[in-house]
Amino acid sequence: MHRRALLTLGTLVAVSACSSGTGGGESDQPDKVEVFSWWDGPGESEGYSALIAYFKQQNANVQFINASVAGGAGTNARAVLASRLDANDPPDSYQIHAGLELASDVRAGKVEDLAYLYERNGWLDKFPRALLDAVTVDGKIYAVPVAIHRSNLLWYNPATLRAAGIARPPGTWAEFLADATTLKAKNLTALSIGPGWTQKHLLENVLLGELGAERYTGLWNGRTTWRSAEVTAAVETFRRVMDVSDLETYGGDWQSALDKVVAGTAAYTVMGDWADAYFGRAKGLRFTADYDVVVSPGTAGVFNFLSDTFTLPKGAPHRAAAESWLTACGSPEGQDAFSVQKRAIAARVDADKSKYNDYLTTAMAAWQDPATVVVGSLTHGVVADTERNSQLDTALAALVGGGDVAAFVASVAAMFG
Repeated sequence: MHRRALLTLGTLVAVSACSSGTGGGESDQPDKVEVFSWWDGPGESEGYSALIAYFKQQNANVQFINASVAGGAGTNARAVLASRLDANDPPDSYQIHAGLELASDVRAGKVEDLAYLYERNGWLDKFPRALLDAVTVDGKIYAVPVAIHRSNLLWYNPATLRAAGIARPPGTWAEFLADATTLKAKNLTALSIGPGWTQKHLLENVLLGELGAERYTGLWNGRTTWRSAEVTAAVETFRRVMDVSDLETYGGDWQSALDKVVAGTAAYTVMGDWADAYFGRAKGLRFTADYDVVVSPGTAGVFNFLSDTFTLPKGAPHRAAAESWLTACGSPEGQDAFSVQKRAIAARVDADKSKYNDYLTTAMAAWQDPATVVVGSLTHGVVADTERNSQLDTALAALVGGGDVAAFVASVAAMFG
């Protein structure tokens, strides 16, 4: 897959790391495997269940222990996982995002090099080069990607827009704010939002839409100064967008935000393409008729990507079974089973395209188009490590809670330059 348009992802991920030995658990018994993830809710569990079913089909004698912890983007799961790893009680495999989030665990010596597994299964030419870069540190491969997701998507209910007299979704954030005025006159909320991670998800896509792909990527690699007037203006736009959201009344996780779009009380929400699984699978709605999607304002021709992966932790109690799990995750059959239900694109380049329909047809076409500019998600761990993402969460919470833009920009500038 030609990825010449990828913006400096390799330099973001190719960080130095300390890693020793090959680890190894207390037992190689292949009779059970405990897998830790955050895919516990509707719109997530369907795809995960399909992958587990495939694994069980291939490994009938292995007991699968589903150690999922609910919470979108892994916000709750990572805290639980950190406690387990610190207590030397690792699961046999755990979910993590490709990119600098994974690199944080590599630096901490938590995961094993999986290059041998790639060689054993002939995977080195089965994943896009950019994606391999995102799971590689110092020449070693530390995770198996199961899918590609797109962050920069604006979901809406066509009937709500028609009722409000809005002909089409906005192509820029200025147009979105104009729509918000129209919607307010109809007693409708312009944007439904969820907890903190969904607010950061919105922030990254407002920044992307306002700054463009190159300057957006520069925010994370130091080539775009956070103290510039353009960045300040983009953050001001984010604050204005939040002002027309249901921030004061939101509840639940990302699914609750989508429920308001389904109900027609909110016109839009910004969410990754797992929303398609929630609308189409969990709610049984019809794509384009009951719900529809465009790229988030200002991001035409750009694919803001993230990838879910699974690891082999050092000290995994059931190493042989964990390897079998990772083999299923990296297989074409496992990836197709998972991705079609999760409404993602298989990470492998040899996925069965005939299985990917409706929204996924356009997603796969965009991902494989050489003209598409690919950037990495902040919220989902591609362009910022765990420590800086946590620091940014604190700064963003202060901004959303009534803080000023200047203080937010100064705080983030201290992290990224």
